[in-house]
Amino acid sequence: MPIQYYIFLSIALFCIGIMGVLMRRNAIIIFMCIEMMLNAVNLLLVSFSKMWADAGRVDAGSAQIFVFFIMVVAAAEVAVGLAIIVMMYRNSHSVDVNLLSRLKN
Repeated sequence: MPIQYYIFLSIALFCIGIMGVLMRRNAIIIFMCIEMMLNAVNLLLVSFSKMWADAGRVDAGSAQIFVFFIMVVAAAEVAVGLAIIVMMYRNSHSVDVNLLSRLKN
């Protein structure tokens, strides 16, 4: 399959993620959109790794190691983010990010 398909899919996923972060107010959806952007970058990284490995220039496993570390960091981000969202919901009974100023008190 040509690399252009992967690039187009990755750009589309990343743009959808950016639009979700900028337009939505629900904290859970914002975290899902951030994860979508990270997965778009992972897809692009693996597809370029495959392209360069087919050309014989780079080992195919090196980019996959980076993708693994990105997924580990994303899992830690989700754990911390969901803990913050749960505490926000307990305090304000809403997950609207505009209400975060209430957490200052």
